[in-house]
Amino acid sequence: MQTVGYAAHSPESELVPFTFNRRELNDNDVAIEIHNCGVCHSDMHTARNDWGHTNYPVVPGHEIVGIVTAVGDKVTRYKVGDRAAVGCMVDSCQQCDQCEKGEEQLCRYGMTGTYTSPDRIDGTPTQGGYSKYIVVREEFVCKVPDSIDFAHAAPLLCAGITVYSPLRKWGAGEGTRVGVIGLGGLGHMAVKLAVAMGAHVTVLSRTADKRADALALGAHALLVSSDEDAMNAARNSMDLIIDTVPVEHALDPYLPLLDVDATLVLVGQLGPMGQLNSIPLLMGRRRVSGSPIGGIRETQEMLDFCAEKGVVPEIEMIRMDEINHAYDRLEKADVRYRFVIDMATL
Repeated sequence: MQTVGYAAHSPESELVPFTFNRRELNDNDVAIEIHNCGVCHSDMHTARNDWGHTNYPVVPGHEIVGIVTAVGDKVTRYKVGDRAAVGCMVDSCQQCDQCEKGEEQLCRYGMTGTYTSPDRIDGTPTQGGYSKYIVVREEFVCKVPDSIDFAHAAPLLCAGITVYSPLRKWGAGEGTRVGVIGLGGLGHMAVKLAVAMGAHVTVLSRTADKRADALALGAHALLVSSDEDAMNAARNSMDLIIDTVPVEHALDPYLPLLDVDATLVLVGQLGPMGQLNSIPLLMGRRRVSGSPIGGIRETQEMLDFCAEKGVVPEIEMIRMDEINHAYDRLEKADVRYRFVIDMATL
């Protein structure tokens, strides 16, 4: 199936129009016409080969929503006309212990990413959602609830599930105290979801400038991490901290905020971190962990939860031909809080 999209052809090149082929439908495949695609930091890093594993040309995009246009003969979960979504992965081995319990993102043999991963069917590099159509096996497609419009649903497929999964894993809910470091695409969703779960939410920021934004998103407080007196007063006051900062940074200032047996979860930075002082960990029986996206079952749970609670991201719509400018703005954190592409402009 021939389709069109926008692709990067080298680390230095801008994304440009690109014609390529999707595989023909297998018995268990679903074809989706893409209506909207969110823009993630991972898209930009992959296009620029910041992580060193990009296969060019690459069509980024893993926050995909649209309408089912065709299904394979053995597809049972979807029909033509259904509202459908695809996130950060499009396949896995489906046989290991992790896949069998619905944790495909932790597949023992490696999940297949939505773009720049070897396709398990034909071996070609996968291509993402900055395109008109996509073909995905039905097990990796989610249903978009009717109450969420496509544009607001798109960022949930990465930003939403990336923070929803650790909030659920570490028990955010009524009576818990959750801190959120960073108030970007991931951070603002962590605030909204944690509040919807019933937690008391504190945003941690280097300055007080984001206090009004944090409170408008539903947070109960903002703690200025550069204020030594305020940080000392907040020791042992949090059960869970979601760290969404996407660059190398020190964790030492935040660890004393954790209560006994509490956890700080990294979801932003991929790569080196600053030196870690073990004293707060040992003396408070505190933990530092990491979390990727969630599995398909949990992603559907998250979409349904957002529909039930009315939780949607704050977005800025862009045209497809504005993607390179959007990347420049994303690099400067000049977006509140997630870019979404109107694929009708492709």
